[in-house]
Amino acid sequence: MTNSAPITPLKPALQRVAQLIVDGHTTREIVTKTGLSADTIRLYVREIRESVHCPPRSKPQVLVHLLMATKQVTPPTTDRPTPQLNDAQQLLLQALTAHSNLRAIALDTGIAPADAQSAVDALLHETGASDVTQLVVLAHAWGLLAARTTGTMTRQANP
Repeated sequence: MTNSAPITPLKPALQRVAQLIVDGHTTREIVTKTGLSADTIRLYVREIRESVHCPPRSKPQVLVHLLMATKQVTPPTTDRPTPQLNDAQQLLLQALTAHSNLRAIALDTGIAPADAQSAVDALLHETGASDVTQLVVLAHAWGLLAARTTGTMTRQANP
C-alpha cells in the first residue's frame, strides 16, 4: 500500500541546518557554525524530518537521501569519479537510502542477513566513501540516485 503526502518546503533556517547535515557536520559542529543551541538544533532536525516524512528513528543516510531526493538541499559537488556499480551494488545503494537496519537492507536486496554488513563494507570500499551517509551524498552528487520531480513523496507502508 502506498500513499502520497505533500512535502513541506523548508524554511530558510531549517534549510541551512539541513544543508549542514548533508555536508556531513555533526550536531556539535552545527551548533558552532550557527550559534544555535543544541536543543534548537534537535528541534530543527525533528521539524526537518517531519517535513520530508522521515521516520524519527531512521539513520542519517535515510534523512540525507530524502532531503536531496525532494530537492530540499543541494548535493555537494565532488571531483571523485563516478564508480560503475553493478546491479547488485545499485540495489544495495537503493536499500541503504530506504532502511536503517541491516536486516531490512538484506531482505530488500536478497542478501543473506549474515552477509549484509560485508556487502555494505565492500560498497563503501568500492566508492571510497567513509560511511553510509557520505555514500548517499556522493551517490546523489554522481547522479546515481534520482531526485523526485514532484512535490509529493510516495511512501510504502510497512507490512
